[in-house]
Amino acid sequence: MRVRLVDDRPPRASASYVLYWMIAARRTRASFALQRAREWAQALRLPLLVLEPLRAGYRWAADRHHAFVIQGMHDQAARLGALGVRYLPYVEPEPGAGQGLLAALAERAALVVTDDSPMFFLPRMIAAAGRRLGCRLEAIDGNGLLPLAATDRVFTRAHSFRAFLQKTLPEHLERVPAPDPLAGYELGAAKVPRAVLERWPMARASQLRDPGPLLATLPIDHAPAVVPLRGGEGAGLRRLSAFLDEGLDRYATARNHPDEDAGSGLSPYLHFGQVSVHGILHGLAQREGWTPASLGPPQGGAREGYWGMEPAAEAFLDELVTWREIGLNACAHQPHPERFESLPAWARATMAKHERDPRPYLVDLDALQAARSPDPLWNAAQRQLLVEGRIHNYLRMLWGKKIYEWSASGAEALERMLVLNDRWAVDGRDPNSTSGITWVLGRYDRAWGPERPIFGTLRTMTSESTRRKLRLRAYLERYGADQTVQTRLAL
Repeated sequence: MRVRLVDDRPPRASASYVLYWMIAARRTRASFALQRAREWAQALRLPLLVLEPLRAGYRWAADRHHAFVIQGMHDQAARLGALGVRYLPYVEPEPGAGQGLLAALAERAALVVTDDSPMFFLPRMIAAAGRRLGCRLEAIDGNGLLPLAATDRVFTRAHSFRAFLQKTLPEHLERVPAPDPLAGYELGAAKVPRAVLERWPMARASQLRDPGPLLATLPIDHAPAVVPLRGGEGAGLRRLSAFLDEGLDRYATARNHPDEDAGSGLSPYLHFGQVSVHGILHGLAQREGWTPASLGPPQGGAREGYWGMEPAAEAFLDELVTWREIGLNACAHQPHPERFESLPAWARATMAKHERDPRPYLVDLDALQAARSPDPLWNAAQRQLLVEGRIHNYLRMLWGKKIYEWSASGAEALERMLVLNDRWAVDGRDPNSTSGITWVLGRYDRAWGPERPIFGTLRTMTSESTRRKLRLRAYLERYGADQTVQTRLAL
Protein backbone atom coordinates (compact mmCIF):
# COMPACT_ATOMS: atom_id res chain seq x y z
CA MET A 1 0.00 0.00 0.00
CA ARG A 2 3.00 2.29 0.49
CA VAL A 3 4.67 1.38 -2.83
CA ARG A 4 3.47 3.21 -5.94
CA LEU A 5 4.89 2.16 -9.29
CA VAL A 6 5.45 5.32 -11.31
CA ASP A 7 7.15 3.26 -14.02
CA ASP A 8 6.58 -0.48 -13.58
CA ARG A 9 9.15 -1.96 -15.96
CA PRO A 10 11.46 -4.60 -14.41
CA PRO A 11 14.83 -3.63 -12.95
CA ARG A 12 17.54 -3.06 -15.54
CA ALA A 13 19.60 -6.23 -15.99
CA SER A 14 22.98 -4.59 -16.50
CA ALA A 15 23.38 -1.92 -13.83
CA SER A 16 25.94 -0.44 -11.46
CA TYR A 17 23.77 0.44 -8.46
CA VAL A 18 20.31 1.02 -7.02
CA LEU A 19 19.56 4.73 -6.90
CA TYR A 20 17.63 6.30 -4.01
CA TRP A 21 16.42 9.79 -4.93
CA MET A 22 15.90 11.42 -1.51
CA ILE A 23 13.44 14.32 -1.88
CA ALA A 24 11.06 14.25 1.11
CA ALA A 25 12.23 11.76 3.75
CA ARG A 26 15.56 13.51 4.29
CA ARG A 27 16.86 11.11 6.93
CA THR A 28 18.64 7.77 7.37
CA ARG A 29 16.44 6.25 10.10
CA ALA A 30 12.85 4.95 10.13
CA SER A 31 12.46 5.54 6.38
CA PHE A 32 10.27 3.24 4.31
CA ALA A 33 11.88 4.56 1.12
CA LEU A 34 15.48 4.05 2.20
CA GLN A 35 14.50 0.62 3.49
CA ARG A 36 12.94 -0.26 0.13
CA ALA A 37 16.05 0.91 -1.73
CA ARG A 38 18.27 -1.15 0.60
CA GLU A 39 16.07 -4.23 0.06
CA TRP A 40 16.41 -3.89 -3.72
CA ALA A 41 20.15 -3.38 -3.43
CA GLN A 42 20.42 -6.49 -1.27
CA ALA A 43 18.27 -8.55 -3.63
CA LEU A 44 20.25 -7.47 -6.72
CA ARG A 45 23.63 -7.50 -4.93
CA LEU A 46 24.32 -3.96 -6.08
CA PRO A 47 25.63 -1.01 -4.10
CA LEU A 48 23.24 1.71 -3.02
CA LEU A 49 23.65 5.27 -4.32
CA VAL A 50 21.84 8.12 -2.54
CA LEU A 51 21.14 11.40 -4.34
CA GLU A 52 19.76 14.28 -2.25
CA PRO A 53 19.15 17.37 -4.43
CA LEU A 54 18.08 20.86 -3.36
CA ARG A 55 16.55 23.01 -6.08
CA ALA A 56 17.05 26.76 -6.39
CA GLY A 57 14.07 27.58 -8.58
CA TYR A 58 11.05 26.72 -6.49
CA ARG A 59 8.84 29.52 -5.17
CA TRP A 60 9.85 30.64 -1.67
CA ALA A 61 13.39 29.26 -1.94
CA ALA A 62 15.23 31.24 0.74
CA ASP A 63 18.25 31.16 3.03
CA ARG A 64 16.02 30.05 5.90
CA HIS A 65 14.73 26.92 4.19
CA HIS A 66 17.92 26.11 2.30
CA ALA A 67 20.05 26.23 5.45
CA PHE A 68 17.72 23.85 7.27
CA VAL A 69 18.01 21.31 4.44
CA ILE A 70 21.78 21.75 4.00
CA GLN A 71 22.32 21.21 7.72
CA GLY A 72 20.48 17.94 7.24
CA MET A 73 22.72 17.09 4.30
CA HIS A 74 25.67 17.44 6.65
CA ASP A 75 24.13 14.76 8.86
CA GLN A 76 23.43 12.48 5.89
CA ALA A 77 26.97 12.83 4.58
CA ALA A 78 28.47 11.89 7.93
CA ARG A 79 26.25 8.91 8.61
CA LEU A 80 26.14 7.46 5.10
CA GLY A 81 29.88 7.95 4.73
CA ALA A 82 30.50 6.04 7.95
CA LEU A 83 28.33 3.19 6.66
CA GLY A 84 30.13 3.05 3.30
CA VAL A 85 27.16 4.29 1.24
CA ARG A 86 27.95 6.72 -1.59
CA TYR A 87 26.04 9.96 -1.03
CA LEU A 88 25.59 12.86 -3.48
CA PRO A 89 24.44 16.17 -1.94
CA TYR A 90 23.57 18.45 -4.86
CA VAL A 91 22.74 22.10 -4.17
CA GLU A 92 21.56 23.67 -7.41
CA PRO A 93 23.56 26.88 -8.10
CA GLU A 94 20.84 28.46 -10.25
CA PRO A 95 17.35 27.47 -11.43
CA GLY A 96 17.51 24.69 -13.98
CA ALA A 97 21.19 23.87 -13.48
CA GLY A 98 20.34 20.45 -12.05
CA GLN A 99 18.25 19.43 -15.05
CA GLY A 100 19.52 16.12 -16.39
CA LEU A 101 21.36 15.00 -13.24
CA LEU A 102 18.77 12.44 -12.17
CA ALA A 103 18.49 11.05 -15.69
CA ALA A 104 22.27 10.78 -15.99
CA LEU A 105 22.47 8.78 -12.77
CA ALA A 106 19.45 6.69 -13.69
CA GLU A 107 21.20 5.49 -16.88
CA ARG A 108 23.39 3.20 -14.77
CA ALA A 109 20.74 2.33 -12.16
CA ALA A 110 18.84 -0.94 -11.95
CA LEU A 111 15.92 1.13 -10.71
CA VAL A 112 15.18 4.37 -8.90
CA VAL A 113 13.40 4.54 -5.53
CA THR A 114 12.08 7.88 -4.28
CA ASP A 115 9.79 9.38 -1.66
CA ASP A 116 6.10 9.69 -2.46
CA SER A 117 4.84 13.02 -1.22
CA PRO A 118 1.74 15.14 -1.86
CA MET A 119 3.56 18.35 -0.90
CA PHE A 120 4.14 21.46 -2.97
CA PHE A 121 5.79 20.75 -6.36
CA LEU A 122 6.91 17.19 -5.52
CA PRO A 123 4.00 15.30 -7.18
CA ARG A 124 4.65 17.09 -10.49
CA MET A 125 8.38 16.41 -10.21
CA ILE A 126 7.86 12.69 -9.57
CA ALA A 127 5.40 12.40 -12.46
CA ALA A 128 7.87 14.13 -14.80
CA ALA A 129 10.63 11.73 -13.72
CA GLY A 130 8.36 8.80 -14.46
CA ARG A 131 7.95 10.00 -18.05
CA ARG A 132 11.64 10.69 -18.66
CA LEU A 133 13.90 8.26 -16.83
CA GLY A 134 13.26 5.11 -18.85
CA CYS A 135 13.73 2.76 -15.91
CA ARG A 136 11.71 1.37 -13.04
CA LEU A 137 10.65 4.13 -10.64
CA GLU A 138 9.03 3.38 -7.28
CA ALA A 139 7.61 6.11 -5.05
CA ILE A 140 7.35 5.11 -1.38
CA ASP A 141 4.88 6.70 1.00
CA GLY A 142 6.39 7.40 4.41
CA ASN A 143 4.33 10.49 5.18
CA GLY A 144 2.19 9.31 8.08
CA LEU A 145 1.04 6.42 10.21
CA LEU A 146 -1.83 6.00 7.78
CA PRO A 147 -0.77 5.35 4.16
CA LEU A 148 -2.14 7.93 1.73
CA ALA A 149 -3.71 5.12 -0.30
CA ALA A 150 -5.75 3.96 2.71
CA THR A 151 -8.25 6.75 1.99
CA ASP A 152 -10.07 7.51 -1.25
CA ARG A 153 -11.90 10.67 -0.24
CA VAL A 154 -11.33 14.05 1.36
CA PHE A 155 -12.37 14.29 5.00
CA THR A 156 -14.04 17.60 5.82
CA ARG A 157 -14.12 17.36 9.63
CA ALA A 158 -11.47 16.26 12.13
CA HIS A 159 -14.08 14.27 14.06
CA SER A 160 -14.93 12.03 11.09
CA PHE A 161 -11.28 11.62 10.15
CA ARG A 162 -10.40 10.70 13.74
CA ALA A 163 -13.17 8.09 13.75
CA PHE A 164 -11.78 6.63 10.51
CA LEU A 165 -8.27 6.54 11.96
CA GLN A 166 -9.44 4.75 15.07
CA LYS A 167 -10.95 1.97 12.97
CA THR A 168 -8.15 1.76 10.42
CA LEU A 169 -4.83 2.43 12.15
CA PRO A 170 -4.26 -0.87 14.01
CA GLU A 171 -3.45 -2.87 10.87
CA HIS A 172 -0.98 -0.23 9.71
CA LEU A 173 0.78 -0.03 13.08
CA GLU A 174 1.82 -3.63 12.56
CA ARG A 175 3.96 -2.62 9.55
CA VAL A 176 6.51 -0.02 10.61
CA PRO A 177 9.84 1.00 9.06
CA ALA A 178 13.06 -0.49 10.37
CA PRO A 179 14.65 1.82 12.96
CA ASP A 180 17.94 1.64 11.01
CA PRO A 181 17.34 0.45 7.42
CA LEU A 182 21.08 0.43 6.68
CA ALA A 183 22.18 -1.74 9.61
CA GLY A 184 24.75 -4.27 8.42
CA TYR A 185 25.20 -2.66 4.99
CA GLU A 186 28.11 -4.39 3.19
CA LEU A 187 27.46 -3.75 -0.51
CA GLY A 188 30.20 -1.19 -0.99
CA ALA A 189 30.27 2.32 -2.40
CA ALA A 190 28.69 2.94 -5.78
CA LYS A 191 30.94 4.31 -8.53
CA VAL A 192 29.69 7.48 -10.24
CA PRO A 193 31.05 8.51 -13.64
CA ARG A 194 33.51 11.39 -13.39
CA ALA A 195 31.73 13.22 -16.20
CA VAL A 196 28.56 13.37 -14.10
CA LEU A 197 30.36 14.88 -11.13
CA GLU A 198 32.16 17.37 -13.33
CA ARG A 199 28.91 18.44 -14.99
CA TRP A 200 27.04 18.65 -11.67
CA PRO A 201 29.51 19.31 -8.83
CA MET A 202 28.30 18.20 -5.41
CA ALA A 203 28.35 20.39 -2.31
CA ARG A 204 31.65 20.16 -0.46
CA ALA A 205 31.96 19.03 3.13
CA SER A 206 32.93 22.55 4.22
CA GLN A 207 29.78 23.97 2.58
CA LEU A 208 27.57 21.47 4.37
CA ARG A 209 29.27 22.23 7.66
CA ASP A 210 28.89 26.00 7.25
CA PRO A 211 26.33 26.83 4.53
CA GLY A 212 26.49 30.62 5.00
CA PRO A 213 29.00 31.42 2.21
CA LEU A 214 27.23 29.06 -0.19
CA LEU A 215 23.83 30.61 0.54
CA ALA A 216 25.18 34.06 -0.28
CA THR A 217 26.00 32.93 -3.83
CA LEU A 218 22.59 31.44 -4.60
CA PRO A 219 19.83 33.31 -6.48
CA ILE A 220 17.29 32.77 -3.71
CA ASP A 221 15.43 35.06 -1.29
CA HIS A 222 17.95 36.25 1.31
CA ALA A 223 15.49 38.24 3.44
CA PRO A 224 14.23 35.23 5.44
CA ALA A 225 17.52 34.76 7.25
CA VAL A 226 18.78 31.52 8.75
CA VAL A 227 16.95 30.82 12.02
CA PRO A 228 18.61 29.80 15.31
CA LEU A 229 16.91 26.39 15.11
CA ARG A 230 19.34 23.95 13.53
CA GLY A 231 18.11 21.51 10.89
CA GLY A 232 19.04 17.89 10.38
CA GLU A 233 18.20 14.42 11.60
CA GLY A 234 20.51 14.69 14.59
CA ALA A 235 18.99 17.96 15.74
CA GLY A 236 15.49 16.61 15.18
CA LEU A 237 16.15 13.51 17.27
CA ARG A 238 17.63 15.65 20.05
CA ARG A 239 14.55 17.89 19.93
CA LEU A 240 12.32 14.81 20.20
CA SER A 241 14.29 13.44 23.13
CA ALA A 242 14.15 16.78 24.97
CA PHE A 243 10.42 17.10 24.40
CA LEU A 244 9.67 13.59 25.65
CA ASP A 245 11.89 14.05 28.71
CA GLU A 246 11.05 17.63 29.63
CA GLY A 247 8.00 18.87 27.75
CA LEU A 248 5.43 16.14 27.27
CA ASP A 249 4.08 16.09 30.82
CA ARG A 250 2.95 19.72 30.57
CA TYR A 251 1.88 19.61 26.92
CA ALA A 252 -1.87 19.27 27.48
CA THR A 253 -2.11 22.04 30.08
CA ALA A 254 0.56 24.53 28.97
CA ARG A 255 0.82 24.40 25.19
CA ASN A 256 -1.82 27.11 24.58
CA HIS A 257 0.01 29.64 26.77
CA PRO A 258 2.68 31.55 24.81
CA ASP A 259 4.70 32.27 27.95
CA GLU A 260 5.17 28.52 28.46
CA ASP A 261 6.37 27.74 24.91
CA ALA A 262 5.29 24.14 25.52
CA GLY A 263 4.95 22.95 21.93
CA SER A 264 6.98 20.01 20.70
CA GLY A 265 9.05 22.05 18.21
CA LEU A 266 9.03 19.10 15.82
CA SER A 267 7.06 20.59 12.92
CA PRO A 268 10.05 21.80 10.82
CA TYR A 269 11.75 18.41 11.18
CA LEU A 270 8.57 16.63 10.12
CA HIS A 271 8.10 19.02 7.20
CA PHE A 272 11.54 18.27 5.75
CA GLY A 273 11.34 14.57 6.66
CA GLN A 274 14.30 14.80 9.04
CA VAL A 275 12.30 12.93 11.66
CA SER A 276 9.48 10.49 10.96
CA VAL A 277 6.10 10.14 12.60
CA HIS A 278 6.93 6.46 13.17
CA GLY A 279 10.13 7.43 14.94
CA ILE A 280 8.24 9.88 17.13
CA LEU A 281 5.63 7.26 18.01
CA HIS A 282 8.40 4.78 18.80
CA GLY A 283 10.06 7.22 21.20
CA LEU A 284 6.72 8.01 22.82
CA ALA A 285 5.88 4.29 23.12
CA GLN A 286 9.16 3.59 24.88
CA ARG A 287 8.51 6.39 27.35
CA GLU A 288 4.92 5.31 28.01
CA GLY A 289 5.54 1.55 28.01
CA TRP A 290 3.05 1.32 25.16
CA THR A 291 2.47 -1.22 22.39
CA PRO A 292 -0.24 -1.37 19.71
CA ALA A 293 -1.97 -3.91 21.96
CA SER A 294 -2.63 -0.98 24.33
CA LEU A 295 -5.02 0.62 21.83
CA GLY A 296 -8.57 0.85 23.03
CA PRO A 297 -11.65 0.24 20.89
CA PRO A 298 -12.66 2.98 18.43
CA GLN A 299 -14.03 5.96 20.33
CA GLY A 300 -16.31 7.26 17.59
CA GLY A 301 -13.99 10.18 16.86
CA ALA A 302 -13.51 11.27 20.50
CA ARG A 303 -10.15 12.87 21.23
CA GLU A 304 -9.31 10.84 24.34
CA GLY A 305 -9.35 7.20 25.35
CA TYR A 306 -8.22 5.53 22.12
CA TRP A 307 -4.45 5.40 22.44
CA GLY A 308 -4.33 4.03 25.97
CA MET A 309 -1.77 6.61 27.09
CA GLU A 310 -1.67 9.43 29.61
CA PRO A 311 -3.75 12.55 28.75
CA ALA A 312 -0.69 14.62 27.75
CA ALA A 313 0.48 11.92 25.33
CA GLU A 314 -3.02 11.54 23.87
CA ALA A 315 -3.27 15.31 23.34
CA PHE A 316 0.09 15.30 21.55
CA LEU A 317 -0.91 12.34 19.37
CA ASP A 318 -4.12 14.08 18.34
CA GLU A 319 -2.03 16.93 16.93
CA LEU A 320 0.65 14.66 15.46
CA VAL A 321 -1.69 12.15 13.87
CA THR A 322 -5.23 13.52 13.46
CA TRP A 323 -4.46 17.13 12.57
CA ARG A 324 -1.26 16.49 10.68
CA GLU A 325 -2.61 13.61 8.62
CA ILE A 326 -5.93 15.26 7.77
CA GLY A 327 -3.79 17.88 6.01
CA LEU A 328 -1.97 15.13 4.13
CA ASN A 329 -5.35 13.65 3.21
CA ALA A 330 -6.47 16.94 1.64
CA CYS A 331 -3.22 17.30 -0.30
CA ALA A 332 -3.40 13.74 -1.60
CA HIS A 333 -7.03 13.77 -2.75
CA GLN A 334 -8.03 17.39 -3.36
CA PRO A 335 -6.59 19.39 -6.26
CA HIS A 336 -5.10 22.64 -4.98
CA PRO A 337 -6.29 22.66 -1.34
CA GLU A 338 -4.58 26.04 -0.93
CA ARG A 339 -7.02 27.76 -3.29
CA PHE A 340 -9.98 29.79 -2.07
CA GLU A 341 -12.37 27.74 -4.23
CA SER A 342 -11.50 24.62 -2.21
CA LEU A 343 -12.98 26.05 1.00
CA PRO A 344 -16.40 24.81 2.19
CA ALA A 345 -19.35 26.32 0.32
CA TRP A 346 -20.93 27.67 3.52
CA ALA A 347 -17.70 29.50 4.44
CA ARG A 348 -17.31 31.08 1.00
CA ALA A 349 -20.97 32.10 1.06
CA THR A 350 -20.78 33.81 4.44
CA MET A 351 -17.58 35.64 3.48
CA ALA A 352 -19.19 36.82 0.24
CA LYS A 353 -22.26 38.03 2.12
CA HIS A 354 -20.11 40.16 4.46
CA GLU A 355 -17.47 41.30 1.97
CA ARG A 356 -18.85 44.83 1.93
CA ASP A 357 -19.01 45.15 5.72
CA PRO A 358 -16.85 48.04 6.95
CA ARG A 359 -13.49 46.88 8.28
CA PRO A 360 -11.95 48.63 11.29
CA TYR A 361 -8.70 48.77 9.29
CA LEU A 362 -7.45 47.67 5.88
CA VAL A 363 -3.78 46.78 6.37
CA ASP A 364 -1.66 46.28 3.27
CA LEU A 365 0.67 43.33 2.80
CA ASP A 366 3.86 45.36 3.26
CA ALA A 367 2.68 46.56 6.65
CA LEU A 368 1.64 43.07 7.68
CA GLN A 369 4.94 41.63 6.61
CA ALA A 370 6.85 44.25 8.59
CA ALA A 371 4.70 43.68 11.73
CA ARG A 372 3.17 47.15 11.50
CA SER A 373 -0.50 46.46 12.23
CA PRO A 374 -2.80 48.30 14.67
CA ASP A 375 -2.65 45.31 17.07
CA PRO A 376 0.43 44.90 19.34
CA LEU A 377 -0.31 41.23 20.03
CA TRP A 378 -0.58 40.45 16.31
CA ASN A 379 2.67 42.34 15.70
CA ALA A 380 4.41 40.24 18.35
CA ALA A 381 3.31 37.03 16.64
CA GLN A 382 4.48 38.32 13.26
CA ARG A 383 7.86 39.30 14.74
CA GLN A 384 8.29 35.78 16.04
CA LEU A 385 7.61 34.52 12.51
CA LEU A 386 10.17 36.92 11.01
CA VAL A 387 12.91 36.12 13.49
CA GLU A 388 12.34 32.47 14.38
CA GLY A 389 10.37 31.15 11.42
CA ARG A 390 7.44 30.08 13.58
CA ILE A 391 4.43 31.42 15.47
CA HIS A 392 3.11 30.02 18.72
CA ASN A 393 0.38 27.55 17.75
CA TYR A 394 -2.52 29.26 19.49
CA LEU A 395 -1.48 32.73 18.36
CA ARG A 396 -1.23 31.50 14.77
CA MET A 397 -5.02 31.05 14.78
CA LEU A 398 -5.52 34.62 16.04
CA TRP A 399 -2.90 35.82 13.53
CA GLY A 400 -4.98 34.39 10.68
CA LYS A 401 -8.32 35.68 11.97
CA LYS A 402 -6.95 39.24 12.22
CA ILE A 403 -5.55 39.06 8.68
CA TYR A 404 -9.05 38.16 7.48
CA GLU A 405 -10.53 41.06 9.46
CA TRP A 406 -8.04 43.50 7.88
CA SER A 407 -8.43 42.26 4.29
CA ALA A 408 -10.93 43.33 1.64
CA SER A 409 -12.10 39.76 1.00
CA GLY A 410 -11.62 36.17 2.07
CA ALA A 411 -9.67 35.41 -1.10
CA GLU A 412 -7.27 38.26 -0.41
CA ALA A 413 -6.87 37.15 3.20
CA LEU A 414 -6.00 33.60 2.15
CA GLU A 415 -3.44 34.82 -0.36
CA ARG A 416 -1.79 37.03 2.28
CA MET A 417 -1.66 34.27 4.88
CA LEU A 418 -0.03 31.91 2.41
CA VAL A 419 2.54 34.50 1.34
CA LEU A 420 3.52 35.32 4.91
CA ASN A 421 3.56 31.72 6.05
CA ASP A 422 5.24 30.16 3.04
CA ARG A 423 7.91 32.82 2.78
CA TRP A 424 8.83 33.11 6.46
CA ALA A 425 7.85 29.90 8.28
CA VAL A 426 10.45 27.14 8.34
CA ASP A 427 7.58 24.65 7.97
CA GLY A 428 5.73 26.71 5.38
CA ARG A 429 4.37 25.04 2.24
CA ASP A 430 3.41 22.04 4.39
CA PRO A 431 -0.02 20.33 4.26
CA ASN A 432 -0.31 20.85 8.00
CA SER A 433 0.36 24.58 7.80
CA THR A 434 -2.02 24.90 4.82
CA SER A 435 -4.79 23.14 6.72
CA GLY A 436 -4.19 25.45 9.70
CA ILE A 437 -4.45 28.53 7.49
CA THR A 438 -7.57 27.33 5.72
CA TRP A 439 -9.13 26.40 9.10
CA VAL A 440 -9.15 30.16 9.77
CA LEU A 441 -11.54 30.48 6.82
CA GLY A 442 -13.81 27.56 7.70
CA ARG A 443 -12.12 24.33 6.61
CA TYR A 444 -12.61 21.51 9.15
CA ASP A 445 -14.92 23.84 11.09
CA ARG A 446 -18.67 24.54 11.16
CA ALA A 447 -20.87 27.62 10.97
CA TRP A 448 -21.06 29.53 14.26
CA GLY A 449 -23.88 31.77 15.44
CA PRO A 450 -24.94 34.40 16.00
CA GLU A 451 -23.98 35.93 12.68
CA ARG A 452 -21.51 38.80 13.12
CA PRO A 453 -20.22 41.67 10.99
CA ILE A 454 -17.26 40.81 8.73
CA PHE A 455 -17.05 37.20 9.95
CA GLY A 456 -20.63 36.17 9.31
CA THR A 457 -20.82 32.62 10.63
CA LEU A 458 -17.04 32.04 10.64
CA ARG A 459 -15.62 31.40 14.09
CA THR A 460 -14.29 34.64 15.57
CA MET A 461 -11.25 35.30 17.73
CA THR A 462 -10.18 38.57 19.31
CA SER A 463 -6.95 39.83 20.82
CA GLU A 464 -8.89 41.02 23.88
CA SER A 465 -10.24 37.57 24.70
CA THR A 466 -6.85 36.02 23.97
CA ARG A 467 -5.19 38.36 26.44
CA ARG A 468 -7.74 37.41 29.09
CA LYS A 469 -7.35 33.67 28.59
CA LEU A 470 -3.62 33.21 28.02
CA ARG A 471 -0.39 33.94 29.84
CA LEU A 472 1.31 36.44 27.54
CA ARG A 473 3.48 38.82 29.56
CA ALA A 474 6.85 37.17 28.87
CA TYR A 475 5.89 36.60 25.23
CA LEU A 476 5.05 40.27 24.71
CA GLU A 477 8.25 41.33 26.45
CA ARG A 478 10.23 39.15 24.07
CA TYR A 479 8.47 40.05 20.83
CA GLY A 480 6.93 43.41 21.74
CA ALA A 481 7.18 46.74 19.98
CA ASP A 482 10.57 47.62 21.43
CA GLN A 483 12.16 44.65 19.68
CA THR A 484 13.78 45.55 16.37
CA VAL A 485 13.49 43.19 13.44
CA GLN A 486 16.52 43.52 11.19
CA THR A 487 15.40 42.20 7.80
CA ARG A 488 14.88 43.27 4.23
CA LEU A 489 11.27 43.14 3.16
CA ALA A 490 11.44 43.19 -0.63
CA LEU A 491 8.35 41.54 -2.08
